[in-house]
Amino acid sequence: MARLIVEHPGLGVSIQDRGRFGFRRLGIPVSGALDQGFFAAANVLAGAPDDAAALECLLSAPILRADAGPVRLGLAGAFSGVLTRAGRDESIVSWRGLTLQTGDRLALKLTRPPGYIACSGGLDVPPVLNSRSAYARAGLGRALGPDDVLCCADAQGEDRCAPPLAPGDGPLRFLPGPDPFPPQTLAAFIAARWTVRPESDRMGLRLAGPRLADRPEGANIVSEGVTPGAIQIPGDGQPILLRADGQTSGGYARIGCVITADLDRMAHVLPGDAVAFAPVDAAQAAQARRERCERVAAWRQSLAPVAGLDEEKLWSENLITGAIFAD
Repeated sequence: MARLIVEHPGLGVSIQDRGRFGFRRLGIPVSGALDQGFFAAANVLAGAPDDAAALECLLSAPILRADAGPVRLGLAGAFSGVLTRAGRDESIVSWRGLTLQTGDRLALKLTRPPGYIACSGGLDVPPVLNSRSAYARAGLGRALGPDDVLCCADAQGEDRCAPPLAPGDGPLRFLPGPDPFPPQTLAAFIAARWTVRPESDRMGLRLAGPRLADRPEGANIVSEGVTPGAIQIPGDGQPILLRADGQTSGGYARIGCVITADLDRMAHVLPGDAVAFAPVDAAQAAQARRERCERVAAWRQSLAPVAGLDEEKLWSENLITGAIFAD
């Protein structure tokens, strides 16, 4: 079995998988990777199952050393790095598989979150409630720590690479409802350019902008089930978008819910970024999901051996915009 030593854990680095399903009735969020597309891509590049546990990097990236190899890493996101092998340094780009031999050291930098680091066979850590995902608020799973030993399978086959998956641009699309809002309030929500507030986290994105008018019924409702993507409007009129670690029920009225096809894009929105919204209907949401699945399938078909990697082209495409605008 291959092993990785964590020389430096980085900040905001945790172990995540698809999520923890079947426990929302007990108040336990799904959690899991914020960008499921990037997460699955990292696993594909590592030669691991799509749902294998991987490292999610939200603030910085770790420094890893292969204690027993070979181990293949899959890098998805805006990483750069230096691979030290037998005393020699080599620059590394992202969106590729990278096989480490025993003694190799990889120091990564994260240009813009999120980034995912998968390994051959997936990270072999004990599951908690059928998932290896970390949910810090409840102490389920854990963040990465210094000198951690990460076990994974030996690398098989050759390293592969692919062009970066584009997170998408334009306004976040949402389905209005389920709670009623006056037409003028909904129109004001759609017309506004919102700014992501610093206190945003894996639980939710908090937005700042024009104060939305109160509903005649008031901001509070009888607590009901909520889901990632739900857009709550609390009493201060400033929206909250629930993310993977969001609570399972809430008492704020919901003006809408971000469609499935755009949930991953919420992972790329950082404090200070601008966000806009566009309403769609159920048919448009379903079509958007089909188109997203087609793009992911096309990306998988683009995989090629790293021997043919055009680093200059990959660097030029590995830049991600810092805002989501309406135009």
